[in-house]
Amino acid sequence: MCYSAQVWAAYQKFVRVHGAIMDIKEFVRTFIDVKARGQWNRLPKAMRESFRKPESAEGFELAKLVAEGDRELEATIEAELSAQRERLTKAEAVLAGAKPTKKAADDQRIAGNKIKAAERKLDDLRRRELEPDDSRIYPGYYAPLMVWEDGRRVVKPMRYQCRPVGKPASYDKDYPGTYNARRDNLEGFWRGQFGHTHGLMVVETFYENVEGPDGKNRVVQFTPRDREPMLVACLWSRWEGPGETLLSFAAITDEPEPEVAAAGHDRTIINIKPEHIDAWLRPDPANLAELYAIFDDKRHPYYEHRVAA
Repeated sequence: MCYSAQVWAAYQKFVRVHGAIMDIKEFVRTFIDVKARGQWNRLPKAMRESFRKPESAEGFELAKLVAEGDRELEATIEAELSAQRERLTKAEAVLAGAKPTKKAADDQRIAGNKIKAAERKLDDLRRRELEPDDSRIYPGYYAPLMVWEDGRRVVKPMRYQCRPVGKPASYDKDYPGTYNARRDNLEGFWRGQFGHTHGLMVVETFYENVEGPDGKNRVVQFTPRDREPMLVACLWSRWEGPGETLLSFAAITDEPEPEVAAAGHDRTIINIKPEHIDAWLRPDPANLAELYAIFDDKRHPYYEHRVAA
């Protein structure tokens, strides 16, 4: 699995390094849709910040959307902060009285934690200097994906949890693990995408849930020792339903690299070689063997690991 990843969230890197163009209309449509659904925080901060300085008419529209979305998110967090401060004040008044209650003690503790969390969110939202975690995605978040369209490489924003064409919208809840596609199931569950709609996500580092020696879950971060960005093979789908268009994708996983297995995890994303980019993005459904050959010729950097903070 790939529980979380730090990705190339700014489209400019795709343009500069891989000669891709941006599907700006798709970015505008996606940003409008995400904002309308109240999911603005699922657009990584680095992805939003890349549109602060517009370079075209559509770019101005995106910059406006980013400013509006951030203001709305800020208002939501401030409302939560205000509500929790009020809750804390009431709890402390009860605890200072003649009859303190367990509920007041719980409210004091919970409100205090939520206040700290909301304050951190506000600080992160208002900060302009980017940090590594600003490019981090989780299932349900959005990231730029490079695909092939009209004879060239194109970057589109897509949700990291694939909803295959033909499946109901309820699939998201019924099958929450569709952010990853197992190599051994590509011609089964993923046959509608494998050999048809391929993409690439560029990843700097990735995170996995691993059971520790004490039996408790811990998050382990894996990073290529050579620090080369990983070209992660993905499948994607354009899903359309009443009042909704969704572009979404899944990262393909294979048997674990030895050091990943030694760290306690049983899968590794497929990191393809740069010379295979176009062959991967332009698949021939009649020649699946060529695609498996790309997997077999994947890059094998040594993945250093550490327990994430």
